[in-house]
Amino acid sequence: MDVIGIGLCTFDIMIKLSELPTWDHPTCLDQVTFDGGGPCSTALCAASRLGAKASFIGTAGKDWFADYKLQTLKDHDVDISHVLRRDAKENQLVCVNVDQSTGERIFNLHKDFYLHPVRVDEIDCDFITQADYLLLDGHYLEASIQAAHWMHDAGRKVMLDGGKTSAKELDSKLKNLVTLTDILICAAGFAEALTGLDDVHDAGRAALAYGPQIVVITLGENGSLTFTPENTFHTPAFDVDIVDTTGAGDVFHGAYIVGLLKGWDLETIAIFSSAVSAIECTFLGGRSGIPGYKQVKAFLQRHGIEIP
Repeated sequence: MDVIGIGLCTFDIMIKLSELPTWDHPTCLDQVTFDGGGPCSTALCAASRLGAKASFIGTAGKDWFADYKLQTLKDHDVDISHVLRRDAKENQLVCVNVDQSTGERIFNLHKDFYLHPVRVDEIDCDFITQADYLLLDGHYLEASIQAAHWMHDAGRKVMLDGGKTSAKELDSKLKNLVTLTDILICAAGFAEALTGLDDVHDAGRAALAYGPQIVVITLGENGSLTFTPENTFHTPAFDVDIVDTTGAGDVFHGAYIVGLLKGWDLETIAIFSSAVSAIECTFLGGRSGIPGYKQVKAFLQRHGIEIP
């Protein structure tokens, strides 16, 4: 495997509508679809679609919902041989309400969403350390921390999807995981909560002191910022007609790993990842719009950009 991920895989019920309903004011649905979701698993789907060999470690129940979400991984050629099946109904169910005018979302999670975590005694060191990269999404922290230690002992790399947070300070276990991370990619608020600094540029630079060699902060329509000990640069987002922003950050992470595997420079990787994210945003659902390599190359050529 090129990349193995530990994290979430969800069953997403995508509902596109003009406004949220209330008890007194029902709303007609513009579009409804099912899709697989979850930060880690969606990133792996993107990496696989773009040519990497990917495997997912997470949990699934034993019902139709579980079978469907795992099928979405298999449809993207992601290995699921180490998925942990629980003798229970699928609990990682998400209702995603999508604003039809902006593509922004509101998520509603199942009440038992975090009931069955991946445990340390359920993961396999030899299987995990065969990969060049381990991708983590900040869930199942004890298992993730152990796997990160194994990867570093084996001389491999760890990428963390820090996600987005409005918290003022990170959980201590999550902070610990950051110290075991080689590439940190996060959205608004994460670096600020990690470092205690309010300015995104200051927080991004300061985050390097916690362990990562590369810190990328994604800013939605404002592109991304990349920080290394030697350099800082901004990568603009591509202007597209947005249908749904679900999965935009997730596929960015998967594309980023592909760029690292190809040995590209970080500016090329950021542009490539931004293109993958932009294409994904033109479809409803976190995985339905994941492009293949040729599609991304053609998209960039239309914008006057050539990649290796």
